[in-house]
Amino acid sequence: MTDGLAVVPARDRRDQARQLAEQVTATIGRIILGKDREIQLALTCLLARGHLLIEDVPGVGKTLLARAIAIALGLEYRRIQFTSDMLPADIIGVSVFEQNEAAFRFHEGPLFAELVLADEINRATPKAQSALLEAMEEQQVTADGNTYDLPEPFFVIATQNPMYQIGTFPLPESQLDRFLMRISLGYPEAHLERQLLAGEDRRSMLDTLESSLTRHDILERQKAAHSVHVSEAVLDYAQALVRFTREAPEIELGLSPRGTQDLVKAARCWAMISGHSGVHPEDLKTVFTPVAGHRLRTRNDTSHPDPDIAAFVLESVPVP
Repeated sequence: MTDGLAVVPARDRRDQARQLAEQVTATIGRIILGKDREIQLALTCLLARGHLLIEDVPGVGKTLLARAIAIALGLEYRRIQFTSDMLPADIIGVSVFEQNEAAFRFHEGPLFAELVLADEINRATPKAQSALLEAMEEQQVTADGNTYDLPEPFFVIATQNPMYQIGTFPLPESQLDRFLMRISLGYPEAHLERQLLAGEDRRSMLDTLESSLTRHDILERQKAAHSVHVSEAVLDYAQALVRFTREAPEIELGLSPRGTQDLVKAARCWAMISGHSGVHPEDLKTVFTPVAGHRLRTRNDTSHPDPDIAAFVLESVPVP
């Protein structure tokens, strides 16, 4: 009887996580049409305590998605428009001498928010891009020798234009590796685009969104994700995928240990919002391309990540 009682709360927690994910997806889906999978991947990324990179052409709703997520999850939101003349202090903040106090006082930059949109991040120079590295990894920033903690949760959504467009600076591998996931929205299907043309302006609809979660809810579910069971067989599958990326002759740069950890963390969170009792191989397959696609390099073209190589890895490694 005791064992049975112990199982029920776990099942209830799984059902609650799945229902909340469905509610959040439905809320944001009123604004971002036909992109439920991408919305769920973004939620997975947040619950895994990672950061999200959205790469796509201008005008497909990248910024709108970030704003909708912030509203639906009840998170403090700030947007940083990256430009070629931006300096690290424009992101982190700056110390200003206060005459009344006869001392320098640190004024926080826009990075001090629970959800930060780094819009068109690859339009800034590498010096400005590097200002995000410590924040994304350590959830803190250092200015003038002092360390300042960032809010919790802390979620960066960065948007990136395709590399072939004018005025872009490619993100270095060290920065790409800080993003737990990369996704793309793509163009809407014809019938959904018709709804956009005939319906209400999507930006004005943001005012109608209601928060589905609170900050406390998010922190609790981030903690709960760590308890999602991962079997030895699934860990074997994860390691087999990673080993293939490091040994395949077609791949120049394989998945790093941080990328491997991110893969398992993301699979745990995807399993949780899917209502699974543990991580299934399909959960790993679902998150593999968003987690690994921007980290892998092929030998014949090392100038930018090749998302197709992730599909090649999944096809080459058998599921246990």
